Amino acid sequence: MSRWYHTNCPKCESSDAFSYKDGDDFGYCFSCCKSSPINPTYIKEDYSYDMHTITEIQDYDTRGFQERGITKVVASHYGVKVSYAEDGTIASHFYPYTKKGSITAYKERKLPKQFVIHGDFKDTELFGQNMAQGSRTLVITEGELDAMAVSQAQYSKYNKFFPVVAMPSASATNLILEQREWIRSFDSVILMLDNDEVGQQATQKCAKIIGFDKVKVANLPEKDPCEVLIKYGGDMLMKCLFDAKEFSPVGVLRGESVWDHFKQLQNTVSLPYPDCLNGLNIKLKGIRLGEITLFTSGTGSGKSTVIKEIVLEILKKTPDMVGMVSLEESIGDTAQKFIGMSLNKTNLDDVSEEDKYMGFQYVFGDERLVLLDHQGSVSDESLVDKIEHLALMGCKYLILDHITIAVSEGAKGKTGNEAVDSVMSDLLKVCKKHNVWLGVVSNLRKGEKPFEEGNLPSIDDIKGSGSIKQISFDIVAFARNMIAATDLARNTIKLRVLKSRFTGLTGDCGSTKYDTATGRLMHTNFVDFE
Repeated sequence: MSRWYHTNCPKCESSDAFSYKDGDDFGYCFSCCKSSPINPTYIKEDYSYDMHTITEIQDYDTRGFQERGITKVVASHYGVKVSYAEDGTIASHFYPYTKKGSITAYKERKLPKQFVIHGDFKDTELFGQNMAQGSRTLVITEGELDAMAVSQAQYSKYNKFFPVVAMPSASATNLILEQREWIRSFDSVILMLDNDEVGQQATQKCAKIIGFDKVKVANLPEKDPCEVLIKYGGDMLMKCLFDAKEFSPVGVLRGESVWDHFKQLQNTVSLPYPDCLNGLNIKLKGIRLGEITLFTSGTGSGKSTVIKEIVLEILKKTPDMVGMVSLEESIGDTAQKFIGMSLNKTNLDDVSEEDKYMGFQYVFGDERLVLLDHQGSVSDESLVDKIEHLALMGCKYLILDHITIAVSEGAKGKTGNEAVDSVMSDLLKVCKKHNVWLGVVSNLRKGEKPFEEGNLPSIDDIKGSGSIKQISFDIVAFARNMIAATDLARNTIKLRVLKSRFTGLTGDCGSTKYDTATGRLMHTNFVDFE
């Protein structure tokens, strides 16, 4: 029984990946894959392990990993072995590493996540490199189980294995450099590293080492290939491979890539706002996927009704799903408002249950409108994660009402402008990553202008940091005079565009009238009631 010590690595930022055992002069870091001299002051914690020889491990069993969706045939292809706990469950995985095709070391993963090296790990090849042959395309993942997940997807579809190898960790880019000549022997290389900040940084480094002429990058809907396989199945992983895009350094485009972006902009499809908001179409030309539109007004000015008219128009004019996060409404309140609007009734007391259900079926029957049941709180989980979940469900149009509550509840412990910046940045990432339209409702600052008396706001009246104004593609403001002398004036909502990145057109754009009998909005010519 040998005693192993785990501590911080003197060469990288890992806090516990540097390991060595009693009597060693050098230790090894599982994160950066580099050796360093032992310094007794490094000692942090110790583990006791049975040491195994290469020959002993080669005689161990091979098993599939059901919890990962990986079958025995895939584990056998990579030569992965297992050992058992006293209760018969798998206690450790043993991943083989080779030099010139021969196994010289096993990396033991003692479940759930403690690592020990058996044998000589210095100057080994990438995991699975000895089996990577027979194709012009190479796939590189971050971690052994991720490589097996990709191979599982390929084997399930084609009943054969294609070259898939793994880096031991995101920090092990030195192995990519050492194997660069072999990697570049393939016509193309698909990087499928973890979809997090560390993984994206590693993607940049690996692409630079391998060469931009060879590299493509796969975009994952989850953190890593294992999670994609478990959640969506092998077909989604294969789609990620097929959809891999040629790598381009951040911010650097040239030649045909610039033309492609220009054509994409020229072919942008806009969905017009409903007729009751037709003034917005003159300025904004509608709404577009991949953009954030901000709606802002004073309290009680009709934000909820405007948003619901837009949702009904989307359901009417597209086959797409819509996701709504209404943080100030219960699910019952939202349903009642939609049912009333579908029946053109503000008062449902005299409406029969049969008619109410017909109104319900009109809005909710085909299950394209998805509501988030926040149950009065979103603090138990990131709100942005829930919004992304709606996008992953297939919602192409999303509503967040409103950003103020989202910031207070879902900004990862941040406060003030920092919280607003964090949430808006995350929302933009979701918007671009999943190519969805996001309508965000925002409150106004309290100031000298009483917006509830019909004063239209300016862009500086928007509550929150400058990121709200900067990140939003379009900004729509509206106001109504809640204390006006006549019903017509009290129920008329004046519209103004404060920002339009797509058209550049801003300014006042007419009005819409709320019908107190039907609960619907109707387009009107602009009337100045001041």
